[in-house]
Amino acid sequence: MATMLKNEDVAIPSAEDLIERARAMIPVLRSRAKQATAAHRIPDETIAEMKEAGFFRILQPKRWGGYEMHPNVFFSVLKEIAQGCMSTGWVYGVVGCHPYELALFSDKAQAEVWGEDTSVLVSSSYQPVGKVEHAEGGFYLSGRWGFSSGSQHCDWVLLGSLVPPKNEGDAPDMRTFLVPRKDYRIEETWDTFGLQGTGSHDVVIERAFIPDYRTHRAADGFLCTNPGQKENGAPLFTLPWAQIFVRSVSSAALGGTRAAIDAAIKIANDRVSTNTGKASKTDPILMAAIAKAHAQLLEMEATLEASFDKMMAKAERGQPLEMSERALYRYQSSTVVRRCADLVDELMPLLGGRAIYMSSPIIQPWLDINAARAHVANDPNNMAADLVGTLNGQAPSFLFL
Repeated sequence: MATMLKNEDVAIPSAEDLIERARAMIPVLRSRAKQATAAHRIPDETIAEMKEAGFFRILQPKRWGGYEMHPNVFFSVLKEIAQGCMSTGWVYGVVGCHPYELALFSDKAQAEVWGEDTSVLVSSSYQPVGKVEHAEGGFYLSGRWGFSSGSQHCDWVLLGSLVPPKNEGDAPDMRTFLVPRKDYRIEETWDTFGLQGTGSHDVVIERAFIPDYRTHRAADGFLCTNPGQKENGAPLFTLPWAQIFVRSVSSAALGGTRAAIDAAIKIANDRVSTNTGKASKTDPILMAAIAKAHAQLLEMEATLEASFDKMMAKAERGQPLEMSERALYRYQSSTVVRRCADLVDELMPLLGGRAIYMSSPIIQPWLDINAARAHVANDPNNMAADLVGTLNGQAPSFLFL
């Protein structure tokens, strides 16, 4: 095993440098968007460039070559990338947050992934659909999981499953299993109307042995009592894991909405109706819709940034989050994609017939944002009861909080 990197071995860029690097990629990401859509995968050169820029290290422990930065840096980079190509932003959000969860696993699991190469990437599918069998020292895992975004670029995968109880009457144990590439295959099943470039294919396992140390209990993530916190002791790693993850699948829509707003402005500036002879830039209804989208986008971004500032401030003081805070932050994240979709949906019929051509700059962001609505974490109806319940002093019903 390679020697673990020390903090002084890692040149850590500033937050401003990372965000500027992401912003500088927007034109090239936009130029590759159709390639990603057609191929149903992010181009290899894009993944390589994001690695070179250090983006995947933002939430990675310093002891494994990472930067251990404030989550708002990660999400700022994500939004810039998604403005260029929302599929790329989605993959970055999902794959880029996994170093955080891996830091919560046992140190032995971290060493297996990062011991020889700290740039290794990990995909996921948290659907609890696998079959788990108890075994000496671990488990046998079998099954098929869908929606593993960016899986073709990754050497490991994180898979959700329920561990059956050993004793009758006990509750099953929800865990995430860390599986190396040699133990699973990827089946190309991803054929969707939006987010095509994410390559969110199926992962199939036929009875692979997973040692216990390569599992992460959902209860530990919920209680913030993760094995990896012993070695990764920074305040960052005391946050509830779910708070990081839910934003990783909502924040790409913020970048996609910015791209849609920019596209609407461009179309409005150039368009004169062939039927009425009126210039779109003088249409008060269209101007109102663009202004509304811009203002509400800024409000959503400010809300999510403020919540992570509050979370990190508490973490640095060693204070746990209240359940009502956790439920509120998760609920706010769950509303983002549907609000973004509503804003862009309102723009579409106001931009004329040419806007519906596949060559229109607003079409792909519109399709991508609407596709992102399908993720379970982006449905506020799944999150509302826990928020109201915690306001009434009740315990949450769902560990993913």
